[in-house]
Amino acid sequence: MSPNTAPYQREVKELSLLFEISRTLERSMDLRDVVAPVLELISNHMGMMRGTITLLNRETGEILIEAAHGLSAKQRERGRYKLGEGVTGQVVQSGRAMVVEHIGDEPHFLDRTGARSKLDKSDISFICVPIKLGNEVIGALSADRLFQNTVSLEEDVRLMSVIGSMIAQGVRLRQEVMEEQQRLREENDRLQESLRDRFHPTNIIGKSKAMQMVYDLIAQVCQSNTTVLIRGESGTGKELVAHAIHYNSLRSAKPFIKVNCAALPESVIESELFGHEKGSFTGAHNQRKGRFELADGGTIFLDEVGDLSPATQVKLLRVLQEREFERVGGTETIKSDVRVIAATNRELEKLLETGTFRQDLYYRLNVFPIHVPPLRERGTDVLLLANHFAERFSEANGKTIRRISTPAIDMLMTYHWPGNVRELENYIERAVILSSDEVIHGHNLPPTLQTAEASGTQHQGTLKSTLENVEKELIADALKNSRGNKALAARNLGISERLMGLRVKRYRIDPRRFRTKK
Repeated sequence: MSPNTAPYQREVKELSLLFEISRTLERSMDLRDVVAPVLELISNHMGMMRGTITLLNRETGEILIEAAHGLSAKQRERGRYKLGEGVTGQVVQSGRAMVVEHIGDEPHFLDRTGARSKLDKSDISFICVPIKLGNEVIGALSADRLFQNTVSLEEDVRLMSVIGSMIAQGVRLRQEVMEEQQRLREENDRLQESLRDRFHPTNIIGKSKAMQMVYDLIAQVCQSNTTVLIRGESGTGKELVAHAIHYNSLRSAKPFIKVNCAALPESVIESELFGHEKGSFTGAHNQRKGRFELADGGTIFLDEVGDLSPATQVKLLRVLQEREFERVGGTETIKSDVRVIAATNRELEKLLETGTFRQDLYYRLNVFPIHVPPLRERGTDVLLLANHFAERFSEANGKTIRRISTPAIDMLMTYHWPGNVRELENYIERAVILSSDEVIHGHNLPPTLQTAEASGTQHQGTLKSTLENVEKELIADALKNSRGNKALAARNLGISERLMGLRVKRYRIDPRRFRTKK
């Protein structure tokens, strides 16, 4: 090989290496996926024995190995440096490359990884160049190679510096992508929160995650004319959801007509839904418009739709399919511009299996299902609802209720609520009426909440146990008002501190739970 062709061939090899590194860095936005292949390419081109890419952790001030070639996992873990510590620490601190021809002669070379301990260090050269983003040093690229007089280490420094710049650009791109992803996540969170705030129905109380999902579905469907099927147990508030959909829709200025399909006898349900002509049956003295006709332009809410008879199901299916119907005893076809919202607490899929509910009607109704969660799955909403009902019923009954006692709150929170929100509403109304001191106490709540199942105790209902329950509530309330201070609670109750201590121990009340955390 002539002296003139050697530099040319070296430049060709370098360009080929840089091209391959560029392609490798483009494969992934995650730097961790590409740094190891980059080190492999450098090793193949330069005859590198070992190589590392270290990055500076700005929070801890440590320089850690991000990727390595020729090092074991344990050796990589040991490769930790502080700014100014060892050759790597000096390069990251100063931002200038360093070349050590013989690592055995360099006192600053620490061999922290221990990878060279069994080798003749006089035969190893070490090259370390900074990885910079602008003027900021974010890490270092280093390599071990056998010392050779015929090899110019300065050429290696120049090439590794170029590679370090390419890695830095990869880091920059990764940071920009991560920042953009974070920005998009934050923007999405703001939009979701804005959506919830905008469409949060004023007639529904609840901030639990389960209810937020319901609000999201209401927001998505309310502006359309899509048929909605609201499902859930009795007492969960399905009618309130139907109200929220209608009054946030484009039909809000038009009628909202409710029909309880389970409350109407089969003999009159068809007339109620579609109306009748004069003389169509006994007692039909005048023409009468049905609920579909009255709801024209608005919304009809078919509650307990799972209780419709098979004959009525056929007629309802036609309205959903053709958007038209006839009054009972009539021949005139009436067009129906009505949005249908149906609700049921029954498992329609089981009714399909038994043949008591039509499959084609099921698919027509179940276009956009919304499941309203039972109250037992809305734990964080129980107290919100209880306070809301307490305020409403105290105003309705001309009473003042200032708060709900701690034991009463515990009972409300541990009860399983088979009757859902409707049951809670009834219990709070009863408690408001029974309260005599502007506070809802546990003994104001019905015995159902004080059963063994609800409280984990076997309540015998004797005078002694009832008095003990009242005493326990009073002590717990006093401790709550005194932030867990037993002495202050005793003074407020007019008893001695010794008696307070005995009662706290007897009823196993932990005063620490009432202390305000700083």
